[in-house]
Amino acid sequence: MQKTLLAVSVSSLMLLQACSEPEATSAPANTVTTETAAKAVKEQSAEDIYKAMADNYFNDVLALEPIYATYVGVNDYNDQFGGALTEEYLKQRHELNSKYLKQAKAIDADKLPKNLQLSFDMFIYDRHMDLVAESYPEHFMPMNQFYSTVISMVQLGSGESAQPFKTVEDYQNWLGRLSGFINWVKLAQVRMDEGIKSKVVLPKVLVERIIPQLDAQLVETASDSLFYTPISSLPEDFSDQDKAALTKEYTALIQDELLPSLTQLRDYFKDTYLPHARASDGWWGLPNGKEWYQTLANRHTTTTMPVDEIHQIGLSEVSRILSEMDKVREQVGFEGDLTAFFASLSSEPEYFFEDRQGLIDGYMALKDSINKELPKYFNVMPKADYIVKPVESFREKSAAGASYQSPAVDGSRPGVFYINTYNLKAQPKWGMTTLSLHEAAPGHHFQIAIKQELTGIPEFQRFQGYTAFEEGWALYAEYLGIEMGLFKDPYQYFGKLSDEMLRAMRLVVDTGLHSKGWSREQAIQYMKDNSPMAESDIVAEVERYMAIPGQALSYKIGQLTILKLRADAESELGDKFDLKGFHDQILTTGSLPMAVMEKKIARWVESELAK
Repeated sequence: MQKTLLAVSVSSLMLLQACSEPEATSAPANTVTTETAAKAVKEQSAEDIYKAMADNYFNDVLALEPIYATYVGVNDYNDQFGGALTEEYLKQRHELNSKYLKQAKAIDADKLPKNLQLSFDMFIYDRHMDLVAESYPEHFMPMNQFYSTVISMVQLGSGESAQPFKTVEDYQNWLGRLSGFINWVKLAQVRMDEGIKSKVVLPKVLVERIIPQLDAQLVETASDSLFYTPISSLPEDFSDQDKAALTKEYTALIQDELLPSLTQLRDYFKDTYLPHARASDGWWGLPNGKEWYQTLANRHTTTTMPVDEIHQIGLSEVSRILSEMDKVREQVGFEGDLTAFFASLSSEPEYFFEDRQGLIDGYMALKDSINKELPKYFNVMPKADYIVKPVESFREKSAAGASYQSPAVDGSRPGVFYINTYNLKAQPKWGMTTLSLHEAAPGHHFQIAIKQELTGIPEFQRFQGYTAFEEGWALYAEYLGIEMGLFKDPYQYFGKLSDEMLRAMRLVVDTGLHSKGWSREQAIQYMKDNSPMAESDIVAEVERYMAIPGQALSYKIGQLTILKLRADAESELGDKFDLKGFHDQILTTGSLPMAVMEKKIARWVESELAK
C-alpha cells in the first residue's frame, strides 16, 4: 500500500538520527559519516530541526495508532486495528516518547520563532505526561461504559464516521481492521484477568452498564448486525461480482468470528469479571489510587493544582451560582423556594418538546440566530460548517446529553452536534442556548475546526487536544453568550447557570468520588440537591466521572483560567484591548496546556503595549 505520510527530507532525517544516535567508530563509504551529519546539524536552523522532528513524531504516532490516523484523515492504515494492548505496543509507545523527548531536549528552544516556542513547550509537556502515565496500569481496564472500543468500532463501521466506504479497497480495509478488533477482544480479556489479579478493576455498577451495551450487539444473523451496515449500502457503481464477494466475506466474518467473539466478551463480563468488580466507586479504592488520581487531575487540567484545592474551588462556585439562580427565581416571580423552582423547571410540560424532531429543529433554528452574532466577536471563524443530528439509537441510553464530532480534515464531512433525544425530559428548552454555544459555535466547533484548518504549524499540533483548553473554551463560549445578548430571556440565562452549575459540581463530585471516599449515591444526592438536572442525567454524569476520573475537572478549571487571562489582559491593555484579537490568540495555535497559553497571552499583551 502506498504511504502518503508527511514529507520529511532525507537530510532532515539524517539530522535527527545524528541528534539521537551514538557516534559510530567507523562507517561504510556509501553512508553519511557522523562528522558530516554533525556539520549538517550546525548548518541547520533550530526551526528546521524542530519541524523535522515534530513531523517524524507525528508520522510515527500514525503508524503506531492506525485508528487515530483514520480520524485525522490519513488513510494509509485503514486496514489495521493496531497493537493497543500488546506488550510490543506498550514497549513501542514508551520508546517513542523517550526517543522524542531526548531529541527535543537537544534543540535550543531559544532559537525558535515565538510561535514554535509555544509548540516546543507543548511537545515537551506531552512527552513528560505520556511517560508519567505509563507508571499506572491503565491497560488493565481497557474499556468502560463511557469509552468503549466496541461502540467506537460500531460507529466507524456505520459508514457515518471517519472510516471511508467508497471503494472496494475501502471495504476490504474494514475487513482487515475488523479482524484486528476481534483479536483485541481476546487480548482485552487477558488484560482484565491481569487486572483482577492486581485488584485493578472497574466498579461493579460500571460493569453492569457494559453488559447491556454488548447485549445490543448480539444479533441472530450477520445481516442484523450494525457491523453489516456497509453491505446494506454498497455503492451502486460496484460490479455485481464485487458486491457478491464483499457480501460473502462480510457475512462470514461477522457470523463466524465477530458475533461469537462479542458473545464471549459479554459472557466474560457477566460471569468472570462482574464477580471480581470492586465495591468502591472511586479511584481511591485502587492500588496507589489517590496518587494515580492526582496525576490524572494534573493531566486533565494541565495544572499542578492539588485535588483538595480543586474541591474547595468547586464548593465556592456552587455557592455563587446558587445565589445567581435564586435571583432568576425572584426575577420571574416564582412563588416558592429554589428547590421548588428546580422541580417546576424539571417537570412542567411547557419546558419540553413533545417529539424528538421538534428538539432537533429547535437547535437548527438556534444555530441560525447564533451565527448572526458571531462576526461581531471573531476575526477567525472555521471554514467547515456543522450539522445537528440525534445520537444513534444503539448508544443513546448511555450517551451524554450532547456531544460534538469534529469535521473531516479534508472538508468532506461537516462537524456534528449530537443531541441525545432518548429522554426529552432531560433536554429542557431553557437549556438549549447554552448547550448550543458550548457544543457547537462558538464552542467546540470553533476551537476544534479552526485547529484542524491551521497551517504553518507541526501536524501533531493540529490534532493534539487538552481537555482543559477545549472544554474551558467551550464553557467560556457559554459565558460569551451573555455579551452576545443571547440570554435576555431569564429562563435561558437560568439554563446557562444550570450548565455552569454542572461544571462547578463536577469539581466537588469528581474529587469527592476519587479522593475523599464518596459513594456513587452520595455524589448523585449532592447533584440532586444543587441543580434542576433530570435524575437520568445525574446518574449518567456520576457514572461517567467514575469511569474517567479527572476529566470532568478540566471544564471549570479551564474556563476560570481563560477568564483570568482575559481579565488580566483587559486590565493591562485598557483601551488597547481588542476582544476579537484576544479570541484570535486563544484559537489560532491549537489546543495548548494552560501554562503554555498563559505564556502566549503574556507575549501578546507585551506586543500590544509596544505598539
